[in-house]
Formats: sequence, C-alpha cells, structure tokens
Amino acid sequence: MGEVFAGRYELVDPIGRGGSGAVWRSWDHRRGRYVAAKVLQQSDAHALLRFVREQAMRIDHPHVLAPASWAADDDKVLFTMDLVRGGSLSHLIGDYGPLPPHFVCALLDQLLSGLTAVHAEGVVHRDIKPANVLLEATGTGQPHLRLSDFGIAMRKGEPRLTEVDYVVGTPGYFAPEQMLGAEPDFPADLYAVGLVALYLLSGQKPDAQAIFERYLNEGVPRAPRGVPESMWQVIGNLLQPDPDARFRTATGARKALSAAVELLPVPGLDDEPVEVFDQIGPLPEGFDAQGPRRKARRTRPEETSSFHLPAPQPAASPVPAHAPQQHSAYGYPQTGTQTPPPAEHNPYASAPPAEVQPQAPTVPPHQPDPTRPYTAAVHTAPLPPSRRPGPPAKLVIPILIAAALCFAVGIWALAAA
Repeated sequence: MGEVFAGRYELVDPIGRGGSGAVWRSWDHRRGRYVAAKVLQQSDAHALLRFVREQAMRIDHPHVLAPASWAADDDKVLFTMDLVRGGSLSHLIGDYGPLPPHFVCALLDQLLSGLTAVHAEGVVHRDIKPANVLLEATGTGQPHLRLSDFGIAMRKGEPRLTEVDYVVGTPGYFAPEQMLGAEPDFPADLYAVGLVALYLLSGQKPDAQAIFERYLNEGVPRAPRGVPESMWQVIGNLLQPDPDARFRTATGARKALSAAVELLPVPGLDDEPVEVFDQIGPLPEGFDAQGPRRKARRTRPEETSSFHLPAPQPAASPVPAHAPQQHSAYGYPQTGTQTPPPAEHNPYASAPPAEVQPQAPTVPPHQPDPTRPYTAAVHTAPLPPSRRPGPPAKLVIPILIAAALCFAVGIWALAAA
C-alpha cells in the first residue's frame, strides 16, 4: 500500500512531474475516489508562496482543472485535482501528428471557453502550452479539454514574486511583451493560444521568433502551409506582436472562431477519427477501482480458539430414568432436568414407572435478633488511579482552526512584504 498523506490521501503511483512538484494518482479515503495530488517538491518560502497561490485558484468550470482541496503533513504539502486520464495535447500530437482543422477548432473553442472563466476571476495564466492542456479519455467521441497548471498564474494587481526583468513561463510560448518584462495581462494568454493552435495544425512546435520577425517585415503574413484561410484570420490576429492589435478578450476570439468554422470544408467519411487514449495506465498491484485492497489479517496460532461446537449426534436409545441428563447448546452437561424420551423411539416399551420428585429442604425465613444492633455490610472497591484531565475534546477543532489562520496570515504577510 502507498503512503497515506495527512490521514486522507493515499499516494498510489506518480503520473507526472512539473516545475514545482510531482503529481501522483491518489486515493481519497474520505470521498472514496481517485484524484490527482500535486506534492510540493521544495519547502523554501518562495516555493511555498507559489504553492499557496496555486492551491487558492478555485475556478469551477468544465474546461478548467483547478485545485479542489489541500492538506499539510509535517514538512510536506499537497493539493488535489480531478484525475484526467487522456494525457496532454503533447501526447495527442505524438500519437497522430497534425490534427484535422475541425478537431483543432473544437479544442480551441474549449480552451478559449476555459480561459474566459479564468480571466473572469482576474487571473492571468502565464503558462499556456500543450503540456498544460489536458484531455479526458473520451476515445473517438467529442474531445473534452481541461486547462491545468496554475503554478505561475497570478491575479491582476497582486505583487509579483519575481524581479521585473526576470521572465517566468515556458520558452517558445512567450508573448513579445512578456519578453520585455511587461506586467502580465490577458492578451499574453491569447498570444499563447495562437501558438498552441499552430502546434496542433502543423504537428511541430512553432518558431515564435520567426513568426515575430515575419510580422515585423511583412505585416500580417500569409497563412502557413496546411492552415485554412478562415482559421488563419483568427490565429493571425492572436499572434499580433502588438497586444493592442489582438483580440482583447477570449470571448471575442471564440466568436470569431465560431464564424470561421462555418467556412471550413466538411470532413470526409474516410478521414481517420482522432482517438484520445487513456495515458495513465492500470493501477499497481493492491489497488482496484474501489481503492486499495487491504490484506486479510492472519490469525496467529496462539490466537486460535480451542473451543468448537459439538457436531450433531444421531439419536440415542432412551435415557434411563435413574440417570437423566441433557446437554446445553454449547456441549456442557445440564443436570436436574428429566425429560422422558419420545414414545416413537421405542414403540414396544411400556410406560415408565412414576417417579418421585425429591423435595428441596424447607429453609425457615430469617428472623433478626432484636437484641443485636443492625450493621450494614459495605463493600468498597479500590479507586482507580487518578488521571490528569486533558483538554476537552470540543477545544481541539478551535485550536486547529486558530493554527491554520495564523499560518494563512503569515503567508499573506510574506507575500505583501
């Protein structure tokens, strides 16, 4: 069995690794289901602050994979998310290469839908790339995309955790203004969406520097090979070097994409369907769909009871009248009871002679002696050893809540500093 974290999350097997921690498939004992648990790798103050920011992203949207809960155990911390089994867009391109335009439009529409919810919370993702866009294992059905990894995301107006001239994110998916150290804003996320779109259509990582230079030399360049013209009108706008020339919102880009889809040619019946496989794999030994299988506890030889219920015996001959004896259900002799055997056991025997029941001796009632004073007998049992009383159970939860509040205040004080 795996390590049980904070008495609730049982780590099963690692399924991924990010810049700030490893991701494990974990069994949630409280909810009775598998979740993805991200365990913080480092414990310095800077990494802890980023972890606190990431786990605080509570964005409920079908195309967003945000943290659901968190826990701390000694010097380790983790937060959990839904378990998404279909891998990332990088896995999909590795399986199929360039994807059909209609399939790409379906993915982009869902990505922009999730990004709309993220921006509505005032959050800039800052790290949109194929490895951070996950897929449910839907087979050949409609794909289901989830935007994940909010490790460097931040709300607009929050203090930055890096120097102004230090760029965070993944090289190759930076917006031009990010390279210049500008404050994170929503158009930078939209630029990254345009690069992801080119990656899905071409099957190769786009050259952001070459695209930037083409825009400087040619204005809006022509559509790359294999990109439909109607889709390029949307993608080309997302890739504008000037953030003021791009779509200002994800909602606007999504509306333009919806209009572009209507101009695409209808896919042929012979086109190969795209299948999203389960990329996580089977559970390790000792686990199944219902969680960890506990081994049955073996009974030690000294714990084995020597008492056995007696096996049923066949009917015996009639019990003599002079030795009446029966046995209780547990095999012990039971005396003082006479039960004549049923007549059908010996149909040729005459009726048994009458028995004389012995009479118990009559004991006269106790008469107290009026000349002696009455003294009651009092039996006193030894008192148990005294124990020092502990804190009442009802104070444990308030103490834990107060400790958690102190921890949160300290974290925000460090962030403000």
